[in-house]
Amino acid sequence: MEEVEVPQYFLCPISLQIMRDPVTVITGITYDRESIHQWLISSGTNKAYCPLTKQVIPRDSDLTPNHTLRRLIQAWCAANMSANSIPITPKSPPTKASINKLLQELCMERSQLQVLKKLEGIASSEGENSRRCMAEFGVGKAMVSLITKCFKRNSVYCLEEALRVLNLVIITRVPTIMMNEIEGPDFLDSITWILRCRSDTHKQTIRTLGVSVLKSLVELESSNVLERLKPDLFEAVVWILRDRVSREALKSALHVLLSSCSWGRNKFKIIEGGAVYELIELELNGCPDKRTTELILGVLDHLCSCADGRAKFLGHAAGIAMITKRILRVSTAADIVAVKILASICKFSGTGEVVKEMLRVGAVSKLCMVLQADNEGV
Repeated sequence: MEEVEVPQYFLCPISLQIMRDPVTVITGITYDRESIHQWLISSGTNKAYCPLTKQVIPRDSDLTPNHTLRRLIQAWCAANMSANSIPITPKSPPTKASINKLLQELCMERSQLQVLKKLEGIASSEGENSRRCMAEFGVGKAMVSLITKCFKRNSVYCLEEALRVLNLVIITRVPTIMMNEIEGPDFLDSITWILRCRSDTHKQTIRTLGVSVLKSLVELESSNVLERLKPDLFEAVVWILRDRVSREALKSALHVLLSSCSWGRNKFKIIEGGAVYELIELELNGCPDKRTTELILGVLDHLCSCADGRAKFLGHAAGIAMITKRILRVSTAADIVAVKILASICKFSGTGEVVKEMLRVGAVSKLCMVLQADNEGV
């Protein structure tokens, strides 16, 4: 098949790909929205420079949709769809008016489920630009409000759908208006309630979605969520580990614990929530993959850096044996963390009984093998 030549003015000057959402900046140059957005936010100052003209572009400047060019690209893509190299015809991102209409309908209980499915469809099928627009137009805030209402009514009606939408629209840079909602105590209490939902398959799905939302929240760089996490929320996260809810839920829960460990007293709250015992049990009996093992060891490393964590670790009969067994069997990253855990135990909790246990399970032999492997690699 003969290759189709793409008109030059259909290509984004940054990505050199066909523009899916052409927008014009104040310098008069048109770029794909995603490309110019990333260009602007990557600037370390309050202003950036137009890639082509080198003129100053304030980071908060408007990006004007180029509807004429979009229609031309759509028509050209449709006419050349038989060529394998031609992308799917680009769709327009949702408008503020269309999102506001859906959010107004969301206030009516009889239409909530239908509206949520429409929002999920837009967020899941129309790309990151659409999800960003939805967040900016208040969809995330509306989902937070709806989830909080479900918590206060103790009702799971529409909860799963609202969590799905919120998972899709949570992105690295969340609008301030949404941050005010998700950092509030009511929403964090709602997440705790969700993580404790048990019994049937439907609620297991809700728990998976809930811990995924929590993972996104604690990873937001601008978020103050980490300093507001309560002990009962960490207990609920530990329940996710204990109940083996799903592989996705386990990894999200481990990411939550790992991200939270370095903040204030969270480490002690996690220990009090019973995490050390459950992490060891998960590694012993949960058949984890390599990445899951690395996460488990990473959390244990943080927790064993304090006396309470080491005491809980040594209180498990198989703790030292589990760490020893994982050395040289998982990955270089796992080896480094496992050795750090043993070093912490030896340095601060190295009683005669601990030393005997390390000798009994072969920890000393494993450490010698690590030294030998390091020397051979030099």
